[in-house]
Amino acid sequence: MSKYKFVFDLDSTLTKKEILPEIAKYIDAYESIKQITEETMLGNISFEKSFIKRVDVLKQIPINKVREVIDNIELNESLIKFISDNRERCIIVTGNLDVWICELMEKLQMSDKYYSSKTYIEGEKIEYISKIIKKEDIIKEINSPIVAIGDGNNDAKLVECSDIGIGFGGVRPIAPSLLQVCDYAFYEEEKLCQFLKRLL
Repeated sequence: MSKYKFVFDLDSTLTKKEILPEIAKYIDAYESIKQITEETMLGNISFEKSFIKRVDVLKQIPINKVREVIDNIELNESLIKFISDNRERCIIVTGNLDVWICELMEKLQMSDKYYSSKTYIEGEKIEYISKIIKKEDIIKEINSPIVAIGDGNNDAKLVECSDIGIGFGGVRPIAPSLLQVCDYAFYEEEKLCQFLKRLL
């Protein structure tokens, strides 16, 4: 058995859709949020700047409604099963907000195995973002060889800093910046899972 820990991005890696555009449908802001998200994934806008801008639009939505939207987003079930079967060796790292994704993490039994951006809330509304995660910094907190899997520009440094970096294009195209630094690229979920199992 290897000593690898497996670090997964959430949006478009474990989920079949980007989460923020799906949330935006609730207030008819899907197209504008989708466009900003795509520009961010390609690296045309910094994640921090983009995330603040998108949350500023979406924070008017009650938190419980956002959680309902997320609960209805389809997951990549083979990757979820890999995590379930190897929970002690898996970590989810996402730029998304803790108050939005906490119930999904509970559902996946990963409440103590994820890192995310954080926010300050009042009642059912977000007041402000208190911390935007830098995924590459998480590597420093994990005292094991790392296999990292992601799809977007904000995953590129995480993948580059890992022992084995994987780009996953099963949901959307892998960001060019990530393709430049990853060791492997997969475009089918089952083939990615087969490879991950060989690394156990």
